[in-house]
Amino acid sequence: MGTSARPVIRIFDTTLRDGEQAPGFSMSPADKVRLAGQLERLGVDVIEAGFPIASSADFEGVAAVARAVRGPVIAALARAMPDDVAAAWDAVRLAARPRIHVFLATSDLHLSAKLRISRAECIERSVAAVRQAVALCADVEFSAEDATRSDLDFLCHVAAAVADAGATTVNLPDTVGYALPDDIRRMFTAVGRRVGTGITLSSHCHNDLGLAVANSLAAVEAGARQVECTVNGIGERAGNAALEEIVMAIDVRGDALCCRTGVQTTELYPTSRALSAVVAVPVQPNKAIVGDNAFAHEAGIHQDGMVKNPLTYEIMRPESVGAPATKLVLGRHSGLRGLDARCRALGHRLRVEDLRRLYTKMLEVTDYAKSVDDSDLVGLIRDLDAPGLETAFDAVGARVRDSHDETSTGHTRW
Repeated sequence: MGTSARPVIRIFDTTLRDGEQAPGFSMSPADKVRLAGQLERLGVDVIEAGFPIASSADFEGVAAVARAVRGPVIAALARAMPDDVAAAWDAVRLAARPRIHVFLATSDLHLSAKLRISRAECIERSVAAVRQAVALCADVEFSAEDATRSDLDFLCHVAAAVADAGATTVNLPDTVGYALPDDIRRMFTAVGRRVGTGITLSSHCHNDLGLAVANSLAAVEAGARQVECTVNGIGERAGNAALEEIVMAIDVRGDALCCRTGVQTTELYPTSRALSAVVAVPVQPNKAIVGDNAFAHEAGIHQDGMVKNPLTYEIMRPESVGAPATKLVLGRHSGLRGLDARCRALGHRLRVEDLRRLYTKMLEVTDYAKSVDDSDLVGLIRDLDAPGLETAFDAVGARVRDSHDETSTGHTRW
């Protein structure tokens, strides 16, 4: 199947709603508009801008995004309650493409302990809320909160009921990050059979067990055509499925997943950094796709491979996600090959014996410093008695150097 023939997975970004609910991540209406603009440049299909009934600030944030952003669908969240649905519509009614997103729990635990209603009442409330939303808005989504801990037959019954009431998207959230990929596949397959092909199934997975992205991809394999996620994976407790990880998993492994997204992947890193600036929380260095170490290499074996051909240790190019170029970090695990490459980039071509002396000095520095930056390295080079001009790895020959030039053009700068 050609790339263009693969089904498109809609990316539903809930950074401004579920992501904002994480402690310390609240956003002002101006913050939301700023990030929504970046999400539009990123090319997400849906922006869930907030929960309008929650507060006047949340209402204004959703309304401001609805007015400012015209490309993606703008969704507002609402409990299955008349006032919530009305507030959600009031907040998004000026959007070019509005959506009302209604939710109600379907697990027996939530129904009995939190809502204190019966299964019959759950269906009644869900259907009434969807009908109210459909009377206001053509695009209505229903979410079965705690779907993965719900009785599967009952969940299928609820999904069919809200679909009959007019919901165009049915979301099956793993609200507490409980499920395993096989659970997700089983659930989506069963619900998909019950509601038929006219309804878009959506996945919304939390990361309590570190499985949010894996579970989201399992949902896609089982027929989901919308994935709900957040930039940098922010959200309640351990967060949500990370948007950038889902998008690049589909991009890199489209051969296995047989689908694609409409996301502009070169905007992933800028979007990550825009969010980090707004919430004043840095991205963890080892974060997949967008972390500072995602395209950094210190181990000598890895650096040797990267010099010869970047594909040896990188499955995607940093520029493909808008990240800065690959870095060969000089530290206690580095080897002569990485040191030579870094020296060359700084304009210094050393003889083998000088490079070995420099390497010894560099290791001495790493006894008290975790890494050696360019200014430190230049200082160490100047301390050499008489740096030569012969290349350090002439014995390797032109073949390796030519291979390096061909495979790293526009990709690797040291």
